[in-house]
Amino acid sequence: MTPSQNVQRLVEIMARLRDPETGCPWDVEQTFETIAPYTIEEAYEVADAIERRDAVNLREELGDLLLQVVYHARLAEERGLFGFDDVVEGITTKMIRRHPHVFGDAEARSAGSAKGQWERIKAQDKAERAELRRVSPGLSDVPGGQAPASVPDGLLATVPASFPALTLALKVQAKAAGVGFDWAEPAPILAKIREETQEFVDAAEQGDRDAMEDELGDLLFSVVNLARVHEVDAEKALRRCVTKFRRRFGAIEADCASRGKSLEESSLDEMEAAWVAAKSAERR
Repeated sequence: MTPSQNVQRLVEIMARLRDPETGCPWDVEQTFETIAPYTIEEAYEVADAIERRDAVNLREELGDLLLQVVYHARLAEERGLFGFDDVVEGITTKMIRRHPHVFGDAEARSAGSAKGQWERIKAQDKAERAELRRVSPGLSDVPGGQAPASVPDGLLATVPASFPALTLALKVQAKAAGVGFDWAEPAPILAKIREETQEFVDAAEQGDRDAMEDELGDLLFSVVNLARVHEVDAEKALRRCVTKFRRRFGAIEADCASRGKSLEESSLDEMEAAWVAAKSAERR
């Protein structure tokens, strides 16, 4: 089999990999559940390549992410649910339908008609999905499927629980704020952060690991709330902090190497001095 720019070749490769008799043993063993973490990881690696402005790596990571789409589609096809072509048809249908001001007739493309179209079309799509779910099997209804995780009903049920924790916190807070369940200003949030910090300290002093986890979660949730009110992206802020830490830690490694010592051979005071020097250099 030879490489190709046609996506159908990738679909064929996946079918070969999943063949029970002649395929790859590892690939044959995989399920939706075991592949899902890789899908999330590949999406993050795409974002990382973009942040680093690395076009070569971005091309590679987009291919890896596309492979994940083909992988899940193949798993679904084997279970009689849908195939890759259905995925493509579904997204093309959605994009055309949701942009009548681009793909529709002259009347639909007029500026005035675009008002209110988006929400109306989304509501129509939602109703159609509900009907499709009613008549179609779910992932747990076919051989090899697993029972679905418990999902609470109500407003917050529309937020996927698989989001990264900071993003998940932001999404549910924004949903709740949309119906008025929110503080109007930052002051009470800051007070909540101080309260949760003290509760974590109390739990730590008691050596209660479960309470420490609970209180730390409350503290992080409150910090995300503060970021949201100030319109600061908590996920981006933390990533920026991690990038800064990695850069300064790299300066510590360089300083140790210049003195002919490894990190393990250096004292905390020596590493702290290198950290402060790197921090000062950045500020200059």
